[in-house]
Amino acid sequence: MKKHSLTFLFLIFMIPLCLISQEEYPNDHLSKEFHEGRRQALRELMPPKSVAVFFAAPVRNRANDVDYVYHQNPDFYYLTGYREPDAALLVFSEDMAPGGCKEVLFVQPRSPIAEMWTGRRLGKEGAKSVLGIHCVEDNSAFENYPIDFSSFDKIYCFSFKGDIRNTGDKADLFDLERVFREKTEAKRDEKKLRVFMQELREIKTPEELLLMRKAIKISAIAQTEVMKAMHPGMSETEVQGIHEFVYKKYGSEYEGYPSIVGAGENGCILHYIENNRTKLDNDLVLMDVGAEYHGYTADVTRTIPANGKFTAEQKAIYDLVYQAQEAGIAACQPGNTFSSPHIAAQKVIDEGLANLGIIQKGVFHKYFPHGTSHYLGLDVHDAGGRGPLRPNMVITVEPGIYIPKNSPCDPKWWGIGVRIEDDILITETGAENLSAFAPRKSEDIETLMAQPSPLDQFTLPPLDLD
Repeated sequence: MKKHSLTFLFLIFMIPLCLISQEEYPNDHLSKEFHEGRRQALRELMPPKSVAVFFAAPVRNRANDVDYVYHQNPDFYYLTGYREPDAALLVFSEDMAPGGCKEVLFVQPRSPIAEMWTGRRLGKEGAKSVLGIHCVEDNSAFENYPIDFSSFDKIYCFSFKGDIRNTGDKADLFDLERVFREKTEAKRDEKKLRVFMQELREIKTPEELLLMRKAIKISAIAQTEVMKAMHPGMSETEVQGIHEFVYKKYGSEYEGYPSIVGAGENGCILHYIENNRTKLDNDLVLMDVGAEYHGYTADVTRTIPANGKFTAEQKAIYDLVYQAQEAGIAACQPGNTFSSPHIAAQKVIDEGLANLGIIQKGVFHKYFPHGTSHYLGLDVHDAGGRGPLRPNMVITVEPGIYIPKNSPCDPKWWGIGVRIEDDILITETGAENLSAFAPRKSEDIETLMAQPSPLDQFTLPPLDLD
């Protein structure tokens, strides 16, 4: 390449990101004021003469020279809004950094060659402008940054997993963590930092709740569209594709976790993600899926009959799970224990299975093998301390019954797997079902499945390779 071409390339890529028009890009991300407030809230939990250190998530390799789409460490994103790799954040309890800074962010530098291949970077100035963090350094400055970690009474940092590739760049995540380990070997405290982050993240702010409502509504709409489109000749992969197509239509960047679409006995595998059965036939189809919108994920499960009508046995199990979920949601009251929804749901399922003759009353069984609730937010199983339920927590309520083949019961029940899951906001006076847009009652599901789908007329040519 000629010299003047390189100069032009350098000028193009060094244009500050704040000058790039944002009219064609999402403008509803969390604000820099939100992230600043979260750093301050963390600082208020920290004792004097302490520092909390966070590292960006590593780039994960898919195969050879192909990497997975990058996803930031949720804690790092929560505190900064920064979505690039090879970065570190130091949060101080007081003004303890050079220049009187209470926090320092180390970021990857601008690079015209790297940005031509892998996308624009914020760089130091971009991070200051877009993220509102005043003290920002290139990540290459981390090794010799004038901070004496031995002067701190407490150093908070999560443990290192030891699974980060060394790219050869002296300022990559591998070396950022190596340098930090060498300087702080005997003084790191992970347990207390985990408590801090759980306390912060389990209560959602209004900004977070707005993004969560979007992610959850998108996911609920996808469930309704699948209900209208499903037929026995579909594959599990097709069903997954409809969900994820709807997510993309609404601007959701990713799925919050691998989509679970299990027909028949596959629905009895709790985290079934192969989704490779080629025909649904007349089985129940369990769909545990969730859109991720600007970092926040939904987690919504519906179980529906592929042909639009529940059999007597399918309906009996489905309605029992529905009743258990209703009991669990009713238990989502502020002040109740975190386990209250599970206790309520378990009681209904135990009594119902006994009444159906599937188990003997009072006998332990494995047909409901998981808990009923978990926190939801930046992670599908979000940070939280499992203390009493409090307003502005978001939790799931997801009872299920799974009866695989060869279970010790009448074979007419074999192969039935049902889970119903909704995302519940704890309010001052009770609970709000954020995913209620997607029908839950068996009768309402059958009614919706009888409606036409926009996809009914979507046909593709045969894949004829002859």
